[in-house]
Amino acid sequence: MNRKVGTASSGVAPSKRCRARKADLPPEAARLLARLGEPGAYARPDPFAEDSLLVRRGGDGISVGSGRFAAASARVLAVADLAEWDAAGTRLTISAAGRSRLRRQAAGGDAAFAAQHRELVEEADEGASGPVQRNAAENPLAWMVRRRGRDGVPLIDAASFEAGERLRRDMNAAALLPRMGGEFGATRVDGGGPRDPASAADHVIAARQRVRGALDAVGSDLSGLLIDLCGFLKGLERIEVERRWPARSAKVVARIALGRLAEHYGLEREATGPERARLRLWRG
Repeated sequence: MNRKVGTASSGVAPSKRCRARKADLPPEAARLLARLGEPGAYARPDPFAEDSLLVRRGGDGISVGSGRFAAASARVLAVADLAEWDAAGTRLTISAAGRSRLRRQAAGGDAAFAAQHRELVEEADEGASGPVQRNAAENPLAWMVRRRGRDGVPLIDAASFEAGERLRRDMNAAALLPRMGGEFGATRVDGGGPRDPASAADHVIAARQRVRGALDAVGSDLSGLLIDLCGFLKGLERIEVERRWPARSAKVVARIALGRLAEHYGLEREATGPERARLRLWRG
């Protein structure tokens, strides 16, 4: 079977790719882009049908089918830089430009081009009355878990990503990060002076204890990096510049730090246990 669909974008002039990106996509290519935009979605050549692709969701472990598409639609997306193949040319995933296009389509109107730079998600905030929105596109951890190396493996695994997100949520709940805007519901002891630390709510104190325990477990040599990366959302290049580290060294140190953090939280990198559960017979 011909599997050279992954190299379809080679030899295409940049101006042609730019025009393809701006133009309206064929209906099937647009549907394929929407499928690839779902969490954990990717496409592979169909081993039983020539010039056809199968879209899967959920990763390599447990995945479900999400449709069959013509390989020509994948070539349209690859030419427009809306999707990209891995080094082997056997796995197609949505690109950053593809996600931006989907966000523009979802926003519509005057907010379309502003929305392409935002990835708004809702999450619980212990200090707020309800869920709050944040821009996940500004999170360097989200970039690292989506970014794949030459071997096709993400820069950080799911356990490291969840560990960094948990530390960020605790730092935010502990009021250790600056807030953009006024806190009109915050109480003052004397009506105008600085807030009394002893008057902090129980959830703030508990969050500070969790943060302190996590940073102590990681160690003083790596805790500062985690504060910058997970708390203040500094990118890897900015961390290297501020700490005068060699280029691409922050990626290696961040992997080590997030790995220790995941071990502290008890997050496993892969599922463990018997392949089959023991059968149980219940008698009445």
